[in-house]
Amino acid sequence: MSPAPTAIYLDHQATTPVDPRVLDVMLPWFSETFGNAHSEQHAWGRQAADAVDVAREQVAALIGATAREIVFTSGATESNNLAIKGAVRFAMRHGRGNHIVTVSTEHKCVLESCAAMADEGAEMTIVGVGPDGLVDPELVAAAITDHTVLVSVMAANNEIGVIQPLAELGALCRARGVLLHTDAAQAAGKVPLDVEAMQIDLLSISGHKMYAPKGIGALYTRRRPRARLLAEMSGGGQERGNRSGTLPVPMVVALGEASVVAVSEMSAEGTRLAGLRTRMLDRLRVDHGDMFVNGAMDRRVPGNLNVGFPGVDAEALMTALESVAISTGSACTSASVEPSYVLRALGLDDADAGASIRIGFGRFTTETEVDIAADMIAAAVGTQRSDSSVRAAE
Repeated sequence: MSPAPTAIYLDHQATTPVDPRVLDVMLPWFSETFGNAHSEQHAWGRQAADAVDVAREQVAALIGATAREIVFTSGATESNNLAIKGAVRFAMRHGRGNHIVTVSTEHKCVLESCAAMADEGAEMTIVGVGPDGLVDPELVAAAITDHTVLVSVMAANNEIGVIQPLAELGALCRARGVLLHTDAAQAAGKVPLDVEAMQIDLLSISGHKMYAPKGIGALYTRRRPRARLLAEMSGGGQERGNRSGTLPVPMVVALGEASVVAVSEMSAEGTRLAGLRTRMLDRLRVDHGDMFVNGAMDRRVPGNLNVGFPGVDAEALMTALESVAISTGSACTSASVEPSYVLRALGLDDADAGASIRIGFGRFTTETEVDIAADMIAAAVGTQRSDSSVRAAE
């Protein structure tokens, strides 16, 4: 069923629409210039290979890397799996350690990848976060042992949007000779990232979180000092042996163009989105002064807002808001009826976690949409509270 024409989309942490500029650059590679980038014996293949080289440069420029350090994947889930499993398996095979450190609020694909390595004999330490959702670098440092191979900490949280102290983590990991991996699916293209300045060794990118299509992503793999991986997939040895498989040239080109747009517009777009977030907060607080914000506000991606309304059922609230797309948290765990493990990690009880919603603003969100959506959310919260009061009085 399609959304109503008047529907307002405020779930940009779940996915973003493909930017028309990205689509325009991408489309010809489906039918007009359709060569296989690995068939460089003829002009069609060389044309595709050249386009992939350009896209590799564009993605690298987004994060301060070099083109040779970019491995194209199907998305951040694959990138995270390759980074974590690849790095730990390589280390274990060569007797270089078997310990992973990660954080309790990581995306499920990171936590599950670490757990999968634990099943293969690795050791895993999960570090908690504070009430603001931020990890203390000193706790990470304390968790590192002589056997630690990898520390994996996401750049920006997918539910509460908080930005972790990557530069501090990078410095301490480099000093201890440990690889730092970051899941940057929610940060790439939205906030500045510099793998050299932050001393990041492995970084995962998702195309559909930054206005490119679903099904394309990238993994940055440092060359000096080199981050060594064992490949997840066997095959033709593409992507310098890190990821076999024929590259989807249209998707790769799209990710490259999305990176170019992000680099040129990130600053102005961030300022505008932060303004929309403040606008939403101010309007909601007029009617519901007891509303609370989950996660640090001063270290958060501009387009994210996670708020709770005491006594309200977030699932019922979303049902009442059929024409406003919001969520209760990660799209990847939406089948679960359990309260968010991310919000629980902040110290929220089940009631407050179950009363919280995630609002995600994006490149094409307007002030008018924010005003309309804020009024609808406020009204729906008021209605649910009134109904609850009536039922309690009966």
